[in-house]
Amino acid sequence: MITFLNPWILTALFLVPAIILYYLASVRKRKTAAIKFSRIASIKSAQKNKVVAWRLNILFYMTLAAIILMIVGFSDPHIPLKQTREGVNVVLAIDVSGSMQAKDYLPNRLEAAKESSQLLIDSLHTKDNIGIVVFESGATTAAYLSPFKDRVSSKLTAIQIKEGATAIGDGLGLAIDMASSVPNKKKIVILLSDGVNNQGVISPTEAVQFAKANHIQVYTIGLGSEEPVVIGTDWFGRQQFAELDEVTLRAIAKETGGEYFKSVDQETLDDIYETISEDIEREKEPVSIRDWFFGLALLVLLAEIYIRYGRYRIIQ
Repeated sequence: MITFLNPWILTALFLVPAIILYYLASVRKRKTAAIKFSRIASIKSAQKNKVVAWRLNILFYMTLAAIILMIVGFSDPHIPLKQTREGVNVVLAIDVSGSMQAKDYLPNRLEAAKESSQLLIDSLHTKDNIGIVVFESGATTAAYLSPFKDRVSSKLTAIQIKEGATAIGDGLGLAIDMASSVPNKKKIVILLSDGVNNQGVISPTEAVQFAKANHIQVYTIGLGSEEPVVIGTDWFGRQQFAELDEVTLRAIAKETGGEYFKSVDQETLDDIYETISEDIEREKEPVSIRDWFFGLALLVLLAEIYIRYGRYRIIQ
């Protein structure tokens, strides 16, 4: 779909029919004058030169075409083209709470998540930005948003497990803030967690509203296993199991236009990140094509000049 930055300039096109009518009236007037005042021989000569008259009409319509093209060019038309200039902001929000040390993924959940995250980083385009946020009892930046994938990968490798609780809202909030730090790009957050939101200053609901206000799409990944996983014991020696809050993760994805994925092993986790990478849509951005119209107008004018004054000129 074509849009125009200065659509009011297109009103000048209403003059085109008037110009054509004026030209046709002038031609008829000249013919009438020629018949009235010229000799019969001159009239016969004029009739023999209908081809010349036809070519003169072509010159007029070429000039008119150049004028129309320039009017459209000055109106600054835009068409949606695949976004290649600006890229996408992608922020990984990774749970590093104590439950991520569970060994149902080898060597543990966090290391498996880091390995799969690298697959997504490797798939990003040159002008895409990537950043990393980690969260447990609170949230912090692990790698600032950057187009330099190697630097972010080195920061990813250095991430370690913490002993805190799980602050999903804080992690999502900080990830949203990071994704918004570079403007004029599509913004995506990929949040991975294996727990229940039980800590933090920002609730998941508040973080979702923050994401919606900033037009950020959030993909969520629930990390778990088919069977219950023991992650430790409490003060009384009772076993503690990893709990996954799928309800919250589904709600976050649904409210922000993203998608929820459930991982049960390393293979499915790899597949999830590859799927998300393929699903990232480069938005179509309006690109000005006014220079195309100016270029066509110039070509038409040059062709007219050649016909009028070149080797096969029709005006002697």
